[in-house]
Amino acid sequence: MSNDQPLALQLASFANETKTSVIPSEALERAKMSLASTVASAAMGQSISSARIIRDLDLRNGGVPDATLWFVGTKLPAVAAARVNAVASDAAASDDSDLRSIAHIGTIVSATSVALGEKLGTSGIDMLAAMVVGYEIAGRIDEALTPGRMQRGFHGSVSTVFGGTVAAGRLLGLTTLQMGHAIALAATSIGGMAISADTSCGREYHAGCSAAAGLQAALAAQAGFEGELGVLDKPRGFLSAMGGQALEDITRDLGASWDIVTDMAIKLMPGAHPFHATAEAASDAARLGKVDPRDVDKIMISSSVQWTKFKGDPHPRNLVDAAHSLYYFVAASIADGRFSWEHMTAEKMADPVIAALQDKVTFDPNPAPLPDRFPHRHGGTVIITMKNGQEFRSTCKAPRGSGPRGVEWSDVEDKYRALVPLSGLSGNRIDTSLALIRNFEQGSPSAQLTSLISLA
Repeated sequence: MSNDQPLALQLASFANETKTSVIPSEALERAKMSLASTVASAAMGQSISSARIIRDLDLRNGGVPDATLWFVGTKLPAVAAARVNAVASDAAASDDSDLRSIAHIGTIVSATSVALGEKLGTSGIDMLAAMVVGYEIAGRIDEALTPGRMQRGFHGSVSTVFGGTVAAGRLLGLTTLQMGHAIALAATSIGGMAISADTSCGREYHAGCSAAAGLQAALAAQAGFEGELGVLDKPRGFLSAMGGQALEDITRDLGASWDIVTDMAIKLMPGAHPFHATAEAASDAARLGKVDPRDVDKIMISSSVQWTKFKGDPHPRNLVDAAHSLYYFVAASIADGRFSWEHMTAEKMADPVIAALQDKVTFDPNPAPLPDRFPHRHGGTVIITMKNGQEFRSTCKAPRGSGPRGVEWSDVEDKYRALVPLSGLSGNRIDTSLALIRNFEQGSPSAQLTSLISLA
């Protein structure tokens, strides 16, 4: 790579020149875990009204039957299938996240790669490699945007689009110049607003836009469409508009480590990932003190996300509000000993024990300063004070299922087995599809997977 080249071409060179054989097995394994997590989350999300609306719209439009809608079985053009499947996964607020900025890169590289891989008959190992490289480039771009883009009001979809574009570009066999143009087109394709994602079903709409725009950019570049190759790094370009910083880190030591290993986090509970560590701290503190919720006097949270003013409101009554309420996460974790998939139900949100605890939550007026600019990497502490004056506290820096703690297949399998039955899929197909994902590098498994998770 030449530093004299536009950044889009530098990234395109890395995307094209990185051979599958040099990608560590751990990174490929994490790609499989991300795929399993994405499918599981889509099983939970496919019946949510926002996912149904997008699915019905694309079904009405029809088109060339290239790729399958998960848990439906109907085939649509690959772009439409990627959009519908990404929306379903993101709708449940249970798809994997990234520790730096909570961007849902895994959903986009998974939905895009499976849709295009099914159309092309691509080998599993090439699909996994495309997912890893796509994640890497999206992750590095988004790291440069953090926290600037959030302060300016842009959602993570403005960076996840690069994951789908690069993954698709590799699967399509784009030249380096074509890949550069695809990246350039992706940079000018989406404008998701953070406030919409935080307060409405705009979050999953963004995911669908990201998957569709990423794949469309790669297909357009393959057909000869050209963008502005300097759009990432020129004045008034993408990185400037989004408040990018430490731009030299985007290309520093490319290939020395892999973001899908270091920063991807599989959600082992639903909702906003910045709250997961604090919820884990709450359940650990309650377990330590064998806490009876009726005897709790107050609960204090000291969390790194306080620096972002991202904590939601108590007493949520719908999935969107519950997914963004740190009060609810902590109170439910103390009351029930954990925060889990069941806490996204209306019944749990109305639980009087959890409601009483939410009213006892306070926040540290002087939370510890951040060691870097990434508030979502540093977890939180919960202190439970009992009516008799006893205190029980616990700190969790990184939750289970995240890069720093490691990701275990047992946790991913538990998630898959908990959520995929919500789609109506039979037990035998659940077992077989999970086994297929665990051995995804063998053969050309995309069409086989989508057939297994089809209800048609």
